[in-house]
Amino acid sequence: MDALLVVDVQNDFCPGGSLAVPDGDHVVPVINRLSSLFEVVLHTQDWHPAGHLSFASSHKGKNAYDVVALDYGKQVLWPDHCVQGTDGAAFHPDLDLKRSQLVLRKGFRRKIDSYSAFYENDQKTVTGLRGYLENRGISTLYVTGLAADFCVKWTVLDAMKEGFQVNVVEDAVRGIDLDGSLEQAWQEMVGAGARKISSDTLLHQL
Repeated sequence: MDALLVVDVQNDFCPGGSLAVPDGDHVVPVINRLSSLFEVVLHTQDWHPAGHLSFASSHKGKNAYDVVALDYGKQVLWPDHCVQGTDGAAFHPDLDLKRSQLVLRKGFRRKIDSYSAFYENDQKTVTGLRGYLENRGISTLYVTGLAADFCVKWTVLDAMKEGFQVNVVEDAVRGIDLDGSLEQAWQEMVGAGARKISSDTLLHQL
């Protein structure tokens, strides 16, 4: 069985948000068109407590996009974003959620960030998504959302490690692109075996 996985299409990652991805809102109509074609549609949602350790504001003298060493490794420091219960953490208002069967919240542990939909950034703490997919007999994922060079990338790489077949819908993702991170992300995803596909090709196939 196939599933459409929609990663973090939230207000803070869209224009006007505190961590806006360039043209992040452009993925919304593409995802909406695709969602009607899948029996299973899943969403992830960044869900940080105030004062999260990945926020630059939690580190005296540090600025957004600085990199620090935490217990689990290197961490990019971000502007405060997707704080639990705020409008920034809400899904984009035009995103069609009617067919969503699961909303997986991540990043809710204050001392560890979570890019991937499968593991938090220590690469040990699981989110439970693998078990959910396996129990439902889902073996192939079509991944969309924000941002291509962080949460989408890590979700794709972890999905590949867990044995899923992964397709990344190239016009349904957008990246932050910090110092070439977007091109690198595509190289890593395709190099790991993920398939890059356009929504037009997918719509034709389905």
